[in-house]
Amino acid sequence: MRPSDQLHFITTSIRAKPLQSFLTGLGIAVGIAAVILLTSMGEGLQRFVVTEFTQFGANLIAVNPGKVTTMGTTLGVLGSERLLTLEDSEALRRLPQAEAVVPMVQGNVEVSVEGRTRRITLYGVGAEMDRAFRMQVGSGRFLPPDDPRLARPFVVLGDKVARELFPGENALGRRVQIGNQPGRVLGVMEHKGQILGFDMDDSVYIPAARALDLFGREGLMEIDVLYRDGYQAEEVVAAIRRILVNRHGQEDFTVTTQQQMLDVLGSVLSMLTVAVGALGGISLLVGSVGIFTIMTIAVRERTAEIGLLRAVGASRQQILILFLLEGTFLAGLGGAAGLAVGFFCATLIHAFVPLLPVHTPWSFVFFAEILSMLIGIVTGIIPARQAARLDPVEALRSE
Repeated sequence: MRPSDQLHFITTSIRAKPLQSFLTGLGIAVGIAAVILLTSMGEGLQRFVVTEFTQFGANLIAVNPGKVTTMGTTLGVLGSERLLTLEDSEALRRLPQAEAVVPMVQGNVEVSVEGRTRRITLYGVGAEMDRAFRMQVGSGRFLPPDDPRLARPFVVLGDKVARELFPGENALGRRVQIGNQPGRVLGVMEHKGQILGFDMDDSVYIPAARALDLFGREGLMEIDVLYRDGYQAEEVVAAIRRILVNRHGQEDFTVTTQQQMLDVLGSVLSMLTVAVGALGGISLLVGSVGIFTIMTIAVRERTAEIGLLRAVGASRQQILILFLLEGTFLAGLGGAAGLAVGFFCATLIHAFVPLLPVHTPWSFVFFAEILSMLIGIVTGIIPARQAARLDPVEALRSE
């Protein structure tokens, strides 16, 4: 039997039972569409988080109080023998590898001016914060390099905070009340938008020492070190550990490089992508059951046809190949339709929700289509073997 005859036989069989063929392909199409859509969203989310995370640069190292870690990040300051202090920050600033060192304290507080009040996220930071995190000042300047313990009450406003508190006015030089502390606006940051869910425009920056007093804290939440190009992260980490161990007497802190953070995020998001893809695999399982059922019914309905093929000289192997090709062809068509539907839904979701990233690697497309065809082969083996084993004489009598 020539390949053209095989193709004609398969297409004729599919056209002869359009409803059954449609329902068979539909099961596979739904499964493939679900796999493509869910894995595209998972992959897009992973790329989005990595992009957001790395826009601060790749040379950042975070130092947190407390030694106990989970998934690469500190559990908090509980259990720490000694908190991180402004003096620790100043000691790290003397590292030859350090380009910028930023003490960090964070919290929520009310900021008010002339009867207008807004609750915002406040960051107590050092004078090098804008350089370390690649943030630009829109007007005015950032915090000056004062003595950490005697910092003047200067304030830098986020873009949204400045517009809300001083609508249509110049905020520079104006006085604001931050919690129980007064301050003078020294600068306004450029529009930054949201980063990992945090609205950087709805933030206020004051010296770390004043933030410690405002929140009644004794220690810093974090010290961020931006190291110079040309140095290895491991070398800088070792230097940080050496200085802090000398100051604290023990390693009661956690040092995390940005690559470690990205590795943790990548592993978590990869697991998420696999998990959502597995959900789509359930639909593929349902589709494979559909192919098996339809092909089994087809063998019983076409017993006489199989007997005729055997009578005119078709071998068992040829009958087996015909039915396997039919199942594979149906699954391939369903898979192609599922790919189209999955791409369309992913594009539609991204159009209506631009902030939700959707990315479909070509490897996913190739894998999904191959998977659909493999399902057709695997689920068609038993019905195909049943057809190939039919006795031609008995098959003809079934007419």
